[in-house]
Amino acid sequence: MIRTYVALALALAIGAPAQAKTSGEVLADGVKVNPRVFSVATDPFPAHPVAFAGGATGLPDLTYQILPGYRPGKLDLYLPPETFRGPRPVIVFIHGGGWMGGGNRYSGAFDNWPDVLAAMAARGYVVAAVSYRFSGEAPFPAAVQDVKAAIRWLRANAPRYRVDPARFVTFGGSAGGQLAALVATSCGAPALEPAAPTGGPARANVEHPVAGAADPAHASDCVNAAVAWYGVFDFRTMPVAPPLSAYLGCMDTACTEQQMLAASAVHYLDRNSPPMLLIAGSDDHTVPPRQTIDFHTAMQAAGVRSDMLIIPGVDHSFIGQTGDATRDASRLALGRTIDFIDAMIGDR
Repeated sequence: MIRTYVALALALAIGAPAQAKTSGEVLADGVKVNPRVFSVATDPFPAHPVAFAGGATGLPDLTYQILPGYRPGKLDLYLPPETFRGPRPVIVFIHGGGWMGGGNRYSGAFDNWPDVLAAMAARGYVVAAVSYRFSGEAPFPAAVQDVKAAIRWLRANAPRYRVDPARFVTFGGSAGGQLAALVATSCGAPALEPAAPTGGPARANVEHPVAGAADPAHASDCVNAAVAWYGVFDFRTMPVAPPLSAYLGCMDTACTEQQMLAASAVHYLDRNSPPMLLIAGSDDHTVPPRQTIDFHTAMQAAGVRSDMLIIPGVDHSFIGQTGDATRDASRLALGRTIDFIDAMIGDR
């Protein structure tokens, strides 16, 4: 073996032709290697933007968080047309599904929710539709921690996506309404602090990557306003049901008052809480409309602006007795929502 290497060295020294590279060697020579090994870990898959009506652009499945042991936290981002100058206000949409299902591309009876979110973006907003951990993966406070982590990620990456860090609103329905209100009232609450980006070694590597180059650890999770459709705001007054117990982490034992309060927006409510729009159906059999009415009363008692709309004759998700009733209620709620968001964070 040694003689072979010596002969090869001599042949190269006297100018003998080198052997042609294999196809594998040619491919490997053209590959870039990052000596920092995922220290910035931006997603290397080519961007696949989606064009929507009105000039809005969708960027699906952006990673905002990576926690060891869980699937990456993802969000869909809808960007406004370039004709809107300067940093843009942000709508953070949080989907429903009983904290155990659903998805960020669905809401109530709306036929194509991405088209709705893109229409909001076409009016000058950056819209982030956030996915979060379900109760079967991790109970409270995992979901609210994830939403807060997404908000911090958006602020940390503000220049990249033309985000205005000073103008944020949360918006969601059902479980998403609960999370939207909880995020709004619990600004900076230590107990709901997002989980650390990595749980492994201090130096990121292939097994412990981080989500993006910007550091969101010191960004704020506070918002300027919130919109909650048929949400839960005080778990102490909700009927006991498996989805609630699973979310609160008390499936095998009775939920304590402390567990119920910790997940309730009313627990964090004070005079510094941001304004909210609360909408529910009068005939909601999933989340009693009393949740919305009582929280509205509590906000007013705290001296905080609360706009409330109870739509007569419709159930959860604004489902009415007829197709027309469902359509009219859904459009009414959406219109009021856009008007409220415009008043809170829109361009003056």
